[in-house]
This record gives sequence, structure tokens and C-alpha cells, in this order.
Amino acid sequence: MAASMAAVRGIRGATAKYLLHKSKTACVHPRRWLNLQEYQSKKLMQDYGVAVQRFFVADTASEALEAAKRLKAKEIVLKAQILAGGRGKGVFNSGLKGGVHLTKDPSVVAELANQMLGFNLTTKQTPKEGVKVKTVMVAEALDISRETYFAILMDRSCNGPVMVGSPQGGMDIEEVAATSPELIFKEVIDIFEGVRDDQALRMAANLGFKGPLEGQAADQIKKLYNLFLKVDATQVEVNPLGETPEGQVGIFLPHTGKLVCFDAKINFDDNAEFRQKDIFALDDMSESDPVETEAAKYDLKYIGLDGNIACFVNGAGLAMATCDIIDLHGGKPANFLDLGGGVKENQVYQAFKLLTADPKVEAILVNIFGGIVNCAIIANGITKACRELELKVPLVVRLEGTNVQEAKRILSESGLPITSANDLDDAAQKAVASIAKK
Repeated sequence: MAASMAAVRGIRGATAKYLLHKSKTACVHPRRWLNLQEYQSKKLMQDYGVAVQRFFVADTASEALEAAKRLKAKEIVLKAQILAGGRGKGVFNSGLKGGVHLTKDPSVVAELANQMLGFNLTTKQTPKEGVKVKTVMVAEALDISRETYFAILMDRSCNGPVMVGSPQGGMDIEEVAATSPELIFKEVIDIFEGVRDDQALRMAANLGFKGPLEGQAADQIKKLYNLFLKVDATQVEVNPLGETPEGQVGIFLPHTGKLVCFDAKINFDDNAEFRQKDIFALDDMSESDPVETEAAKYDLKYIGLDGNIACFVNGAGLAMATCDIIDLHGGKPANFLDLGGGVKENQVYQAFKLLTADPKVEAILVNIFGGIVNCAIIANGITKACRELELKVPLVVRLEGTNVQEAKRILSESGLPITSANDLDDAAQKAVASIAKK
């Protein structure tokens, strides 16, 4: 239960938000659903002039081998592409250990790709059965002499974007924030003015870059901000923004000792999908939960949990509160389902279809606070769903807000076995009790 609820509260790209918090700046916690594979994010950065490693993408072992030969690099890194962290320590059901491998022999790339492609990779962030790898990224391996951290994200308290950086990047950036908050630097960006030269140079200096590298870092910071704006991102997080040792040269590194964005997460504003159709078309839904994907068709936000009381609410905050109060009264939420604001009867019906299709569900709790939502529409959708789906599990409904009296009349005159509740606490108790009576 705890792990599942953590998934509900977890926000992609939470590291940058945590760093903002440690620097005593409050931040917004929006839900973002578009996920890009690593190679897709790197291609976006490449398109905006951001320095990345040379790389190719392969769907077969022979393509991977050809890519390794084309790179003509001293060392090659082969990375399985799935939407999960911890790939380096993951395990394939082919027996191969690790979703990230380094080699100086191009022929080994084909052998490794054969043990990756078509097999499931299991990490700490995947389901127990793992996720099937369909694509690998073949990239030039570069040494890193020093790792830094840099991110740009939207921050409500500042009414716009904020840069966050640290001269100590890498895997333990959260530890740095917890133990050495003085090493976390922040620059508030004027959304109309953009990143000023002095801000970019100051952040570059705070990241520890000196001499010519300071100017390079400032240039990369401005290009990352340009990317941030042009793709309607809510966050661009680079960890590490690394410095290569002298002597290494790549296509984006015409001289020695240069900066490279080795890894990045880009979060997007879902409301900008109409402007970013090409980017949203990249969304790989094959790794998503089928129920979440089906819910998204009807503009429903759904996350499955491991309990038996289905939660049907409007608003993410209300959903989390409902899950918490069910848990407080000894029950276990079966899901997190957010109906949102622009509600239609068909959405209510489809939501009930999703909830009743889950064999774990033994009761349903509807908790609606009607501000912009008309409670009567909810009530009509509930009665229609109950009749057409021949609901077999107990249903507890708590409605409050706009047109609530009409909604209560619809429910009471429906002749359906619906249990009404006065408030959220009452609703949670009745939902838990309905299962205990079975």
C-alpha cells in the first residue's frame, strides 16, 4: 500500500523540485503524463544545439552493429531504451545483467543487443515481470572528469521558470541537497526577458566552470532555456552536465575538454499538446498500463493501487485525501481515479466500466465536490452506469456543491442500492463497512 500511494504522489522529475524546496522556494506539483525515451530527449536537445554524445538507435542486433561501426569511437555504450530508471542495475530474462554496457569492440555490441532486444528488463522501477526492450541506443562513450547538475523548471511561487544548479551532480544530487544546501544555486528567470547573459555566466561560475568552459556552459544554459520554451516544457533536468577530460573529441566537441549533457529528463505541459503535436506523437504508450491508456481516451486520470475499494473523485488533491481516509479507517484503495472538471455523463459511465472491470474491486466510493462540476450530471451518469453495467458491488456516494440537491433527488428516486454519505469521513467508514459485512 505504501509503495502504491508513493506512486500516486510521485512526480516525474521530482529531483529538481526537491532541490528548489531545499533552497527554501516552494514549488508546484503538476501531473505530467508524456514520457519520452532517452534517445528521443537527446534528439530534441541535439535539434536545439545542445551538446550531446553522438548516438544511433537500433531495433535489431545487425542495426546495432552497423551503428557501432559508423560511430568509429574508441569506446561504445549500449543502452536499453525503456521508460524506467535504474537500467544499469537491471536484469534481463535472457540472463544478461545490466541494461547499460560499455565496450571497445563493435562486434560485442551485436552480441549484447541480441540479449537485450525482445527480452524483458526488470529494474526497481518496472513491474515484477519487467518491460520488453524494443530499441537500444548505441552511443559514443565519453569519460567525465567532473559532473554538475542543472535544471530549468516552472515554479508557481516565482510566477515563472527557475534555474537550479549544483557543482556536484551525478547520482547523489539529492544527498548533496540534504547535507550541503549551500551548494544548490537558483536563478529566477523573467519569463518576458529570458535568461540574461549575466545570469547564465553566474550560474556557469556557480557550477564550477572556469576559463573558456565558463562561456561554453553559459551558452549551453541559454540553449537549454530556448529548448525549454520552444517545446512547452515544464522541466528540463540535466544530470550530469559533464565536463570531458582533455583529449576527447566528438562531433559536438570540436576541441578538447568540453561540456556534454550526458543525461536529461524533459517534462511537458499536457495543455500544450495542440501546439506540440510532433512531440506528443512520440509518446510510446506500449509501456503504459492498459487501464491508464484506456482511461486517458476519456480524459480520465487513473492509477491502479493494490486495494479493494475503488475511488472515483474529481481533483487530484481530493483523490489523495480519499485514498488516505480510506486507509485511515482500515480499508485499502484500489485505485486513484480523477474525473477532472469538464465532466460529461459518458465520462462517468466509462469510469464505472473501468472500475468494475477490476476483479479486486469489492466496493466503490464516489466522492465529488462540485465547484465547476454539476453534481446532477454525476448523479445521472452514476444511475446510468449502475443500470447498464448491473453493478454487483456496494456503492457509496458523497456529493457536495453545485446542484447537489437535484443530484441527491436523482439518486434517491433511482431505486438503486446506493448508500449516501454526509461527508468524506462518513463515506470512507461506510465503504469499509460494506466490505466487512460480506
